Amino acid sequence: MRVGFIGLGNVGGKLSGSLIRNGVAVSVFDLNSALVDKAVEKGATKAADAAAIMRDSDVVITCLPSPAASDAVMTEMLPEVTQGKTWLEMSTTDEAEIRRLGALVIEKGGAAVDCPVSGGCHRADTGNISIFAGCDRDTFDRVLPLLTIMGRRVLHTGALGSASILKVITNYLATANLVSCAEALTVAKGAGMDLATAYEAIRISSGTSFVHETESQVILNGSRDISFTMDLVAKDIGLFQSVADRAGVPLDLNPLLISIFQDGIDRYGPRELSPNIIRRLEDATALDIRAPGFPAEMVDDEPEERGAEVTVRRGTAN
Repeated sequence: MRVGFIGLGNVGGKLSGSLIRNGVAVSVFDLNSALVDKAVEKGATKAADAAAIMRDSDVVITCLPSPAASDAVMTEMLPEVTQGKTWLEMSTTDEAEIRRLGALVIEKGGAAVDCPVSGGCHRADTGNISIFAGCDRDTFDRVLPLLTIMGRRVLHTGALGSASILKVITNYLATANLVSCAEALTVAKGAGMDLATAYEAIRISSGTSFVHETESQVILNGSRDISFTMDLVAKDIGLFQSVADRAGVPLDLNPLLISIFQDGIDRYGPRELSPNIIRRLEDATALDIRAPGFPAEMVDDEPEERGAEVTVRRGTAN
C-alpha cells in the first residue's frame, strides 16, 4: 500500500513519523520545506505537490490546520482521484465540510474517511494516540491496519462525518476543563495553598482529568507548552458551536469559552500557547501560577504498541 501524507505540523509530523518508523512507504508534502526535509531524513519520499501525492498513492492522509486548508488541498488533488483510492482526513474539521469533500471523492470512485485523533501530541509521537474513524464498515476494515500503526485505540464512529462531530465534542470538553483547571489553580494560589499539593489533591480526587494530569503540569512548570495554540482552540470550539447550532441545541458554556479565548487571542496573539489562557487570571491577580518539579513538556512513557479497534459497549434489552 502506497501512502501519501500531506501536512507535517505538530500532529501530522508525528503521525507520519509512526508510519515511517514502522516500515510503511510514505511520500510527504507540506508547504514548509523544512518539515518535508525532516520527514525525508526519517525515510519518507518527497513529493512535488498534493496532486502528485494523490496520483502516486493508494491512500492519502491529510492533517491540516483548518477546513479552508483541507478544501484547497482537495481541490488540487481531486482531478487525480480514481477508482480504489482512499482519502483519510485526520484534520480537526467541520463535519459538513468533510461530508461535502468526501462526496466528491466518492463520486470519482474513491473512498473517504474522517479520522481525527485525540490524546495529545506526546501520544501522537509514540503511536499511542486515540483515533476516531467515520466511514462505511468495508472502508474501515481496509484502513484499520494503517490506523493501528498511528494509534493505540481506534473507534469506528459510524458514517462519514461522525468522527469529526465527536472530535469537536471532545475538544470542547478539553477546553472547558482547561479553563476550569486554570481557575482552580489560581484560586488555590490566591487562597495560600502550596501549588504542588493542590495539583496532587486534584489528581487523586473526583476533580482529576486527562487535561489536569497533562496541561496543569506544563502550566505549573511555566512553559505552558502543550504544542497547541489559542487560534486552534478557537477554531475547535467554533466548530463545536456550529454542530450545536445545526442540531438546534442552545448552549450556555461554549459561547463563554469562545469569548474567553477570543479575549486571550486579543491580549496575547493567536499563536500563543493555549494553556497560557491562565495569563488572563495571572494578570488580573498579579499571582504567579508556577511551582517547581513539573515538566516543561509531556512525554508519553507508555511503550509503543500496535493498536486495536475499540468495541462499543451496548446494553441488551430486557
